[in-house]
Amino acid sequence: MNETTARQDEVLALLADPATHGGAKVKRIDTHAASVFLAGDRALKIKRAVRFSFLDYSTLQKRREACAAELAVNAPYAPEIYRRIVPITREAGGALRIGGSGAPVEWAVEMRRFDETRTLDRLAGEIGEDLADALGRAVAMAHAKAPEVAAQPWIAAIGVYIDEHFAVFRAHPEIFPAAENEALAQRSREAYARIVPLLGERGRHGFVRRIHGDLHLGNIVLIGGKPVLFDAIEFSEIIASGDVFYDLAFLLMDLLERGLAPAANIVLNRYLAKSRRDENLDALATLPFFLSLRAAIRAKVTAARMERAPAAEQGAIARAAGAYFAFALQAVAAQTPKFVAVGGLSGTGKTRLARTLAPELKPMPGAVIVRSDVERKALFGVAETEKLPAEAYRSDVTARVYRTLADKARRILAAGHSVVVDAMFARQAERTALAQATTAAGVRLTGLFLTADLETRIARVGARARDASDADAAVARAQERYDLGALDWTVVDASGTVEETAARVMAALADA
Repeated sequence: MNETTARQDEVLALLADPATHGGAKVKRIDTHAASVFLAGDRALKIKRAVRFSFLDYSTLQKRREACAAELAVNAPYAPEIYRRIVPITREAGGALRIGGSGAPVEWAVEMRRFDETRTLDRLAGEIGEDLADALGRAVAMAHAKAPEVAAQPWIAAIGVYIDEHFAVFRAHPEIFPAAENEALAQRSREAYARIVPLLGERGRHGFVRRIHGDLHLGNIVLIGGKPVLFDAIEFSEIIASGDVFYDLAFLLMDLLERGLAPAANIVLNRYLAKSRRDENLDALATLPFFLSLRAAIRAKVTAARMERAPAAEQGAIARAAGAYFAFALQAVAAQTPKFVAVGGLSGTGKTRLARTLAPELKPMPGAVIVRSDVERKALFGVAETEKLPAEAYRSDVTARVYRTLADKARRILAAGHSVVVDAMFARQAERTALAQATTAAGVRLTGLFLTADLETRIARVGARARDASDADAAVARAQERYDLGALDWTVVDASGTVEETAARVMAALADA
């Protein structure tokens, strides 16, 4: 045992002692690079005196710098968690003390302790629509504040990752079959080559930033009912740099791999709605590669645990690594996007059906939903749930909204992604104009027109809460007089449950 290790072991023993914390019970959590001590309402995190290819904590100065970097990186994400860095000092009598006046022998990140049972990896089964929506908002807001960084070093690095993963996977054919490894490497190289020009363009427009870098469910905690991001990467500028979609892809991959496709789809759609940047529609072309790369990294890291795991655990580890590998291969498989429009009078259930359909449409994590009510609110610069005056529904405004729907649909489809357009489409001209958008996209439109009796429609619009639609019972009654023209879309009876309507629609889409 060298002197540094001995001195740090003494510090770790101090922090593990309940007497150090006024008699409070201490919980210790060790990772390959850090030790965290939880006592009372405080957490102290020590960087371990280790050196790896991707980080170096081998000296006291480097550990102090790493602690300072962790605080600087994470405080913007979670100011309610990260407090300060504090020295562990050697006092005049030789005793160690937290934050004493003697010479520092170690440094710690001091944090407010949170309930570790409230991290989202432990609450995965509770991630419903509202929490998924909040997740999308939280990530979009974090990215909006993240500083821009140089794009080219990161773009070059992710190209290198492909070959590194191939070599690691080749060394474990019992987990990663050789033929599938070859296929993953080939598909990944082709996908990477396609998106490199787009990544360079996004770098020039400020979308390559100092990201979280490790954005999985285990690094998000519920505090006061809201998701809070923590434990962002501080030890590597390259690993913590990237396109914001690369960061988002880690969270989406984690949700999808856990079988939470509806939540992943909501996160994506809320992120796009919150960021309100049309350039992010073009970036959908990057998602298959980013999802695959994130899963491949996870497969590699999981397989590495085999080296130090007891024999009884190795089978489970191998299966987990294999599942990530299979996901990575699936994510970069060729997929044909779907173009779906859901029309119908107010209260027929268009929005609920669109949200039910979207996660089912490839590629992962499902279709982007473009909704007329949301676009109209955005046009007037108001919140989605803020009611608009009557003049916002003039025919010229409505025509502009429908042009926006068609333009966004074309952009999404051009990126190789599926889209569901949610609007009334009560006029023949509106339906025809959307169909013409398919000419440029090269994808056939599946138009669905929902119907329901007036009593059902009135009940549904009356039951809405916190929704973008301004329609009420009076609007629903007035729409009964509309001349819908020739309906050349598939007419779907939507008077039953969402599940019943979705089953009818999925059957129609299977034939499309």
